[in-house]
Amino acid sequence: MINIIGYSEAKLALLFTEWGEKSFHVHQVLNWIYHRGVEDFSEMTNISKSLRAKLDDYFFIGFPRIEKKTVSKDGTTKYLFCLDDDSRIESVWIPDTGRKTLCISTQVGCRLACTFCLTGTLGLKRNLTSAEFVGQYMAVNRALPEEDRITNVVIMGMGEPLDNYEPVVDGLRLMVSPEAMAIGNRRITLSTSGLVDKLEQFQGEDIHVNLAVSLNATEDSTRDRIMPINKKYPIRVLLDALRKHPLKKSRRITFEYVLLKGVNDTHADAVRLAKLLKGFPCKINLIAFNDFEGVDCQSPSRETVLDFQNYLISKNYTAFIRKPRGEDILGACGQLAAETLAVS
Repeated sequence: MINIIGYSEAKLALLFTEWGEKSFHVHQVLNWIYHRGVEDFSEMTNISKSLRAKLDDYFFIGFPRIEKKTVSKDGTTKYLFCLDDDSRIESVWIPDTGRKTLCISTQVGCRLACTFCLTGTLGLKRNLTSAEFVGQYMAVNRALPEEDRITNVVIMGMGEPLDNYEPVVDGLRLMVSPEAMAIGNRRITLSTSGLVDKLEQFQGEDIHVNLAVSLNATEDSTRDRIMPINKKYPIRVLLDALRKHPLKKSRRITFEYVLLKGVNDTHADAVRLAKLLKGFPCKINLIAFNDFEGVDCQSPSRETVLDFQNYLISKNYTAFIRKPRGEDILGACGQLAAETLAVS
């Protein structure tokens, strides 16, 4: 049987056509699942018994199981999920003024092996299904009180989203569909390390969520060392692809820059970054490296981070210093996978 969670609207429409069912039933089913939160097809009372029986024979409704919840002193909450094959992934719920953000994963592990990211130490175990991808959102949202329900989604957890292309695209379509999860596309951010071929493919999908790009260096020699994907897609190739990225009016690309002491945090790096991004409608998120055991990287001083930010601001860039959240539970940027390592 197939989990209907994450099953795309297009595939469901095709299946209903094969079954001889009217197309409007697709939206009814999606509404029951994603708006009303039913867990049993028998509860879909405005659908014929014959269609409910077909659905019950073909599909089931299931969510990833929350195995553990860890709460930080700042309110950030990390969820450890156990999947059907006993693989583990992590999601992080981050409360802030006016928003409640969930950071979700797309893979068990990651093959890109960025030196500053704990997930990369796992290697790639497998891709998540679309059910496991969107199921994180649904499982966490169901576990939260109404006042804490998720308002924003960042796809920045374990894995490289564009390396798990089809399940992520299917999930994103469900997220933005008014008939399904109905999350505004401005409230969803997809983060990528720069798989240019997949980025170019995504540009044709007509899914206008926010895009964040992990840049993290201003020279190929440095990016090659800390992000091996750069050897295949150097900085200039990545930036050329991003210049073609379709942006809606007033939208910007976010460039993420993890600052590593003595590696990419110098004034010269700030100067080069300002030159590289000239002409981009963008904002820059500066992230002081979040430490974890067994890594040689170090976080720069607060003064270094501020100097880097101030130079970018002087060149008329919007540059933020991302406030670390959930560091005490290893839930901050680059720290996910600690719990999965502990139970593997």
